Amino acid sequence: MTGMSAETIAALALLCAGVVGIVLWLAVRMERARAQRAGEREAFARLAADLQTTQQELAGRISQLTENHSRAQAAMAKALEERFDALSGRLGESLAKSATDTAKTLGELQTRLSVIDEAQKHITELSGQVVGLQDILANKQARGAFGEVQLNAIVQNALPPSAYSFQTTLSNGRRADCLIKLPKPPGDIVIDAKFPLESYHALRNADDAGRKQAEKRFADDILKHVRAISERYIIEGETAESALMFLPSEAVYAELHANFPGVVEKSYASRVWIVSPTTLMATLNTVRAVLKDARMREQAHVIQAEVRKLLDDVARLDTRVQNLSRHFGQAEEDLRQIGISSDKIQRRAERIEELELEDRDDKVLGATSARLSVASSKAPVEGR
Repeated sequence: MTGMSAETIAALALLCAGVVGIVLWLAVRMERARAQRAGEREAFARLAADLQTTQQELAGRISQLTENHSRAQAAMAKALEERFDALSGRLGESLAKSATDTAKTLGELQTRLSVIDEAQKHITELSGQVVGLQDILANKQARGAFGEVQLNAIVQNALPPSAYSFQTTLSNGRRADCLIKLPKPPGDIVIDAKFPLESYHALRNADDAGRKQAEKRFADDILKHVRAISERYIIEGETAESALMFLPSEAVYAELHANFPGVVEKSYASRVWIVSPTTLMATLNTVRAVLKDARMREQAHVIQAEVRKLLDDVARLDTRVQNLSRHFGQAEEDLRQIGISSDKIQRRAERIEELELEDRDDKVLGATSARLSVASSKAPVEGR
């Protein structure tokens, strides 16, 4: 070493110092690494402990959650069971109610079906009656009887029995279906109940080609019947100057007035008035008013006599009222005079009472003075 130079030694020293520094640095690093590993191990241990604690807490929470879940599941199952029972009860009640309502509806439906069956029977019967009515209206004689029956019903409902007669034979030998008895003027009015229905049916069923001919036939039949009524049932001096032709069909009446005004005017000229059930009822109401007015005129003299008697009774009543009024006046005067006499009697009684009091006072004073004089005369004797 003696042979080494100072620079070499310095370099070696520096080298040794560097090696020592490196060793020291490595030692420090290793110490730090060991300390870091120890800290990491400690941290890892703490972490492991924390993880174990967390795991335990998590296990407890899981078991609590499991228990809670079990309780919740049991409560939910119980609630679901209760709801299911309630739902089953309501469903049963609803089904029972639905069954009851259905049974009731079926009963009502059965009743309505029975009513419908009954109505169907009535409709069937009515159809048979309509067919029978058609058969009746197809026959002239039967149709006349049908019109007479309807006419009789209307007249009987509108007038008193004394105001009409049916199937009355006139002086010319003709028999009137109905005779309305009215005073003159105008006199008795005849109502005929026959009507030409065949020509009306022909008119309703006619096509455009045959309508003119059907209209002419219908008008001719009506006018022919009007002339027959005018000739048979208007008799001077026996019946009124007009007669009524009764059409028991409102349709025929409407057709006649709507489309055949010339026929209606000619019937007026023949003094035959065409009426339907509705217009006949109105006419009979007018007849009833005329009959009522005629009865009033017939009873007018009776009413006048009764009015005169009533006036006499009123005059006697007025006289008696005046007499009663005078009696009341006299009674009032008598009562006034009685009041005056009563007042006088009361005043005289008061005066008499005053006089009696004065006499009684004088007697009392005289008796007292006498007693005093006797007492004074006896006193000396008693003293001696």
